[in-house]
Amino acid sequence: MQGIGTDFQELTSYTRRNVGGRSLDWSKKPPTFKRYEAPRIPLATPEIEGGMPVWKAMQRRRSHRDFSEDSISSETLSQLIWATQGVTAVAGDTLFRTAPSAGGLFPIETYLVINRVEKLESGLYHLFLPEWELEFLSPGNYGVPLAQAALDQGMMAQAAVDFVWTAVIPRSAWKYEQRAYRYIYLDAAHICQNLYLACEAFGLGCCAVGAFFDSEANQLIGVDGNEETVIYMAAIGKKQ
Repeated sequence: MQGIGTDFQELTSYTRRNVGGRSLDWSKKPPTFKRYEAPRIPLATPEIEGGMPVWKAMQRRRSHRDFSEDSISSETLSQLIWATQGVTAVAGDTLFRTAPSAGGLFPIETYLVINRVEKLESGLYHLFLPEWELEFLSPGNYGVPLAQAALDQGMMAQAAVDFVWTAVIPRSAWKYEQRAYRYIYLDAAHICQNLYLACEAFGLGCCAVGAFFDSEANQLIGVDGNEETVIYMAAIGKKQ
């Protein structure tokens, strides 16, 4: 069955003739991190000892779409963020993380729609990883418009917090050109699976969302949809 998907697969395929022969221009390497001029909120130091065994978390992992009206703590949120993008080692200016990334380029940015998290005002936030802090971009009820953008999936408004992941495409395309479009989705999938397992360890519900109106999601988060675009979401909350 021929179509856009088939064309994408063919046009981004590696062959023995089209791999190699290109050197990287390090002067044009895009910035590794994105920072906003916004109020900054330090995140709690994550705990990396104890907890549910990873084998048990994998065995229990399911998607949950019904959430209670209870809040989650800001400490729990910090732990969930660490599971997805926490720094595990430093080599030069590279921050290695809990989830792998093609070429160590880390094109995925994390935005948070906070609905009910203790000590945090409802609104839109962005993770600034080097300082382990959240940037408070805008107050308000973003859960409802996010649900509308996500094909009217009400769980996005019902959740305590929604993770929204964007890809800064030039970060990967600088090295991988068109192949980068494959890698950004793989990177996001690694991140989301870590979130699922962390949620199970805390007894929380999690549901990933790949169905959304792209332009509406991009506009809500405030990205252009070209160089940076929403590619994945997840709703998290206490199970109903």
